[in-house]
Amino acid sequence: MARGGFPGMGGMGGMGGNMQQLMRQAQKMQQQLAQLQEDLDVRTYEASAGGGAVQVTVSGKREVLSLTIRPDAVDPEDVEMLQDLVLAAINEALRKGEDTREAEMARLGGGSGMF
Repeated sequence: MARGGFPGMGGMGGMGGNMQQLMRQAQKMQQQLAQLQEDLDVRTYEASAGGGAVQVTVSGKREVLSLTIRPDAVDPEDVEMLQDLVLAAINEALRKGEDTREAEMARLGGGSGMF
């Protein structure tokens, strides 16, 4: 076996530089990902249901921050309708947040399928 390692590799000198560059790129991407996650966590998303009868605000951490119900939406004879409106508004706000998170992660990954 030749002393320089495998034929065509020229020792390992050329590969070491590429490995360092790859490691720097990975570290940079990891820092960008951490920053993006932090930014997404502090964003808020709003949604409403029933023509604005119920309004919800959620955080990027998927926590309900506020819930507003118009008084005319409260019908003691139809509590199920109000429950449905609340659920619809919450789910829509969470969906908006998740869609934004996925789009931002895909943008950072450059469409590479990494995220």
